[in-house]
Amino acid sequence: MRAPAHVAAPPREARRLLTGVFAVLGVVMAAWGARMPAVQATADLGPGRLAIVLLAAAAGMVAGLQIGGRLADRYGPARLLIAPTVVFGCSLALLGQCRTLTTLAAAALVFGLAHGLLDVGANVSAVAVQQAFGRPIMSGLHAAYSLGALAGAGLTAVTTWLPHGTLFAIVGLAAAIVAVSAAPAARTVARLNHTQRQNEDSRDVAVPSASGAMWLLAALAAACLLAEGAAADWAAVHLRGLGAAESTAAAAYAVYSAAMAAGRLFGDRLTARYGAATVVRTSAVLAAAGLGAGLAAGSAAAALLGWMTLGLGLSTTVPSLITAAGRGGPRAVGTVAATGYVGLLAGPAVIGALASLTNLTTALALPALLAVVVAATAHRALKETR
Repeated sequence: MRAPAHVAAPPREARRLLTGVFAVLGVVMAAWGARMPAVQATADLGPGRLAIVLLAAAAGMVAGLQIGGRLADRYGPARLLIAPTVVFGCSLALLGQCRTLTTLAAAALVFGLAHGLLDVGANVSAVAVQQAFGRPIMSGLHAAYSLGALAGAGLTAVTTWLPHGTLFAIVGLAAAIVAVSAAPAARTVARLNHTQRQNEDSRDVAVPSASGAMWLLAALAAACLLAEGAAADWAAVHLRGLGAAESTAAAAYAVYSAAMAAGRLFGDRLTARYGAATVVRTSAVLAAAGLGAGLAAGSAAAALLGWMTLGLGLSTTVPSLITAAGRGGPRAVGTVAATGYVGLLAGPAVIGALASLTNLTTALALPALLAVVVAATAHRALKETR
């Protein structure tokens, strides 16, 4: 991968902007998820009514990913960085003020829509910035999301005394203000995207086809994010079932997330040296072996180590898949991301259904098996991506 000859220096301002965007995504999503019980209690929602709110957010996000792909293709992804961040933050603040199912569902729909638009804008822009740098940076940008999520989880843990509406307002409005102040940097991203499109138009660029490689990338993204959904919703339950203390079980997803963040911090160097296909294949094997061994051992300590290894092993997969999808343009990125999030949202329910038919340990073998599939197909999906 070579930087265009007329780019004088790596666009560090654009990279800093995208690092901030990914971090904001992580912080906001962590705040929303961690204070969900307070949202539920304040609006007096049962599990079924809460599910409606979460479904509205998911529907908005999938729609935003698809609409974002089209908008980014027509107008450029830089336009999906500032305004969606402002709406994303303000809708979080609004969610903190809602007290009924109807208002919560409406606000959640807007929240999810803004999230989807921002996700496409950030990832498509990241492809262009990576091209300008001439070396992999995507994993590091996704590490910013992971670190932001950890920071957001820490913030919510030390502010439990604050009403959730106050916390949502502080976090959401801060995100909106930071986004507005970063508007000038978005112009640098816009120029890079324009340059990348001109370069691709001037030469024959291999892109994932709508019926071939793109759908393989989308399927692999769904497999990887299914595992993340399993870790988020089932890791603590798994450890409690093995006799772990409540505090140990509660730390399972944090351990998974920390390992994923650490892996992403080193992912760009490994990808630059060995290539995306080799790194993803090796990492997926590590993920499958680690989780499989943790499940087979049947002890809480081994299970915790298994979840940590799963996070480390899958850390480079989604950034590499998004990079590969970027060769197909914004719509391909939107399709791959949307399909991936379907896996994230559906995964916990699928595992729950399998557990009801067998047992939880057997059901949790699904992410390990899918990691094997990722390893087996990584070369075909990522053979030209660095």
